[in-house]
Amino acid sequence: MIPWGGISCCLSAAALYLLGRSSGRDAEALNSVTRVHQLKDLGRSGDSGTLFPPVIALRLVQLLDTACKVLPLVVTVSGRVSADTPINCEYSGLRGVIVEETAEQHFLKHNDAGSWIQDSALMLSMSKEVPWYLDDGTGRAFIVGARGATGLVLTVGSEVFEESGRSLVRGTLDYLQGLKMLGVKRIERVLPTGTPLTVVGELLISAIKDDVGTIRIQRPHKGPFYVSPKSIDHLVANLGKWARWYKYASVGFTVFGVYLIAKSAIQYFMERKRCWELRRRVLAAASKRSGQDSEDPVAKDENGSDDTKRERLIPDLCVICLEQEYNAVFVPVWPYVLLYNVLFSLDQLSTLPTTD
Repeated sequence: MIPWGGISCCLSAAALYLLGRSSGRDAEALNSVTRVHQLKDLGRSGDSGTLFPPVIALRLVQLLDTACKVLPLVVTVSGRVSADTPINCEYSGLRGVIVEETAEQHFLKHNDAGSWIQDSALMLSMSKEVPWYLDDGTGRAFIVGARGATGLVLTVGSEVFEESGRSLVRGTLDYLQGLKMLGVKRIERVLPTGTPLTVVGELLISAIKDDVGTIRIQRPHKGPFYVSPKSIDHLVANLGKWARWYKYASVGFTVFGVYLIAKSAIQYFMERKRCWELRRRVLAAASKRSGQDSEDPVAKDENGSDDTKRERLIPDLCVICLEQEYNAVFVPVWPYVLLYNVLFSLDQLSTLPTTD
């Protein structure tokens, strides 16, 4: 029998091990990115467009030289969310740079059992985003494609439930269709201005070299892309913790899976050994019987056909007495064995003498 439980545990251990390795690689990648403590170190001011002093320019040259050796140049920057033209939220009144609005129609539905159950359907899903940047007081860095980044969580700015109108005609039509309209639930999620964020992504080198001096950070072709309210050190520590937990769980599942497989294998080999022992006893008894029959040549000549028939029936000897042909079947589920029309319990059967 295949030990499916042990195999499943081993496969789960392999999956957890891969997750642990992936989290560990992400932690190492985050820990190895270039940390920009002040946005002015990137070279230009986003407000005036003027170059910084030569010392800052030298830092930029060193940064670009590093980018030429290891591409893409992945950096981490921190600052507060800002925008030149923020979005004014309709329901919450907040000012944000990313706004997502969803509307769900809630209603009661008449099912086949004759009762009413509550259900909902999505009516509207809308998203708005304006160009925005991080500002730490020394410079700006525009963030591109933040909605697809890891760790971005929008704040629930407003959650409003609007009850449906009491129109008699509409209510009658909905009732005939097996529906009772309750109302519309509108949820507004927003990334407010002034929110402190940490962004890990690719620094666009070409954008640094243009005349405008706009600095942009986007998703790299290969590497981490995070937009999170947590600091870079907290992100690295969190990923490292999950990597360790995945590896510990992988070891536990591996040990348990190996135990189940070994247990099943031992039971299988013990069963096979028991079968071989019974077969050896049957063959030994058959050989002894054959030797006794060969001592009487007269009987062998007179009853040749009977001897041939007995030799053909030798493998069918009873494994208990090793003398007569078996006429009963042992089923492991049953607590008794029927042998020669006598009912023995398993305890009594184990005390029967072995026939030599």
